[in-house]
Amino acid sequence: EVQLVESGGGLVQPGGSLRLSCVGSEFTFSNYAMNWVRQAPGKGLEWVSSIDNSGDSIFYADSVKGRFTISRDNAKNTLYLQMNSLKPEDTAVYYCENRLSRGQGTQVTVSS
Repeated sequence: EVQLVESGGGLVQPGGSLRLSCVGSEFTFSNYAMNWVRQAPGKGLEWVSSIDNSGDSIFYADSVKGRFTISRDNAKNTLYLQMNSLKPEDTAVYYCENRLSRGQGTQVTVSS
């Protein structure tokens, strides 16, 4: 069974930083493009960022461009999202996903 497990969420003040991780298992991680998506309270899923299987092609939503950085380590089967200059509107459950599955999510709360 494909598994994606996120970690690294938490409570942070506006302007702060967090680094999310997502470990994949039971599939060949390096063969798949990966995405980060998020869901704010009371809202639908919002795409945040994507990275192709090699890490050469990267895309960001306008709302996070210049603040968030997606990366991956295929040797460790791990996807990352470095989030800087966090804003209250970044508060959401963050999920990693590929076309096979989506993880259970990790909560990010930005509040003073």
